[in-house]
Amino acid sequence: MSGDGIIEVGLGERAYSIHVGAGLLDDGASWRPSLRGPRALVVTNETIAPLYLDRVRARLDGITHAALVLPDGEAYKTLESCARVFDALAMLGAGRDACVLALGGGVIGDLAGFAAASWMRGIDFVQMPTTLLAMVDSSVGGKTGVNLPAGKNLVGAFHQPRAVVADTTTLATLPDREYRAGLAEVVKYGAIGNEAFFEWIEANADALASRDEAALVHAVTTSCRHKAAIVARDEHERGERALLNFGHTFGHALETEGAYTTLLHGEAVAIGMVLAARLSGRILDAPASDTERLVRVLAALGLPVEPPASDPQRLLGHMRMDKKNLGGRLRLILWRGIGKATIAEGVEDATVLAHLDRHVPRDT
Repeated sequence: MSGDGIIEVGLGERAYSIHVGAGLLDDGASWRPSLRGPRALVVTNETIAPLYLDRVRARLDGITHAALVLPDGEAYKTLESCARVFDALAMLGAGRDACVLALGGGVIGDLAGFAAASWMRGIDFVQMPTTLLAMVDSSVGGKTGVNLPAGKNLVGAFHQPRAVVADTTTLATLPDREYRAGLAEVVKYGAIGNEAFFEWIEANADALASRDEAALVHAVTTSCRHKAAIVARDEHERGERALLNFGHTFGHALETEGAYTTLLHGEAVAIGMVLAARLSGRILDAPASDTERLVRVLAALGLPVEPPASDPQRLLGHMRMDKKNLGGRLRLILWRGIGKATIAEGVEDATVLAHLDRHVPRDT
C-alpha cells in the first residue's frame, strides 16, 4: 500500500487502487485509465445526479456514454432496479469491454456492481462513492448485490472494481444523518482489530462529528487500508473477512424488519455493534467496560445505540437468513474486547432470543 491518497488492493490480476482526496471526480487522470473500452454507463440516483453527474460526464469525452438516474434509497436496491441497468446497457450497445461507473452511495455501488458482474457474465466497473459509508466500506472489496423482501443482499456476487475514486469534497453535500451513519463503519474498524485507531476515534470524536477535513481524510484512509488488507488476504469471505461484519447480523435484521425505511445502514450497524458487544459479555466474558466505551463513542458521534421497538422472534428469523450462517446454525461476529473481534460458531437460537428479549423493546 502506498501513501499520497492511493491505497493498493493486492489481488493479483484483479488488483486495483483506491484513490482518496479532494477534487478527484474532476481529475480524469485518476480514473479514466480504468476505462478500457469505447462505452461507459454512469449509474447514479436522483439526489446525486444534479450535484455530480455533469462533472463525471465532462471527463468522458471520446467515449460513447449514457447515464441512468435511479430513485434514491435502500428500498430501490432491488432486482427491478438492476433490470433497468441492464436495459440501459442494452440501449448503449455495451459489449464485454464496456464499463459501469457507480456514482453514489452504497446502494448505487452494490446495485451497479452487481449489474456489471452479471452483464455478459462480467464487465468492468468503477466505484465513485459519494457517501462516507460507501467510501470506507461498501465500495472496497467487490461485494455487490441487491435486497429481497426476505433479507438484505441475498442476491449478489463478488466482483472487484477496476478502481475506487473517493472524492472527499462530495461529503460536503451529505446530509448530517447520512454522514453520521458512515462514521459507524469507521468505528467498526477500530472495534474489530485496531485498538489504537479506536482510541484515536475517541480522542477525535468532536473533529469527526464536525467534518474536520484532516480528521476525515485520516479516518477514510485508515479504514480503507484496514479493509484492503483483509480483502487481499480473504477475498471471498472464507475466514478473516467475516470479521468486517461485526454488528451487521443484528443490524441487517433491524433493517429488514423496518423494510429498509426506518434505519440507515450505518445506524443499524451502530445498534448492531452494541448488541453484539453486549452478547459477547454474556457468552465470551468480554469486558463490560469496553462495551461502555463503544456506546460512548457512538453516542458522541450522534449515532443511535439502542434498538427500536420490534418483535424479538421476528428479528431472530431475519438473523437466520444471514449469509454467514453454516449448517443451519447462527454464526455471529462478536468480540473479546476492543480490537479483538472473533467468529462465534453455532450460537444457539435460544441464547440469541433471550438476548433480544432483554435488549429490544417489544412493539405493540
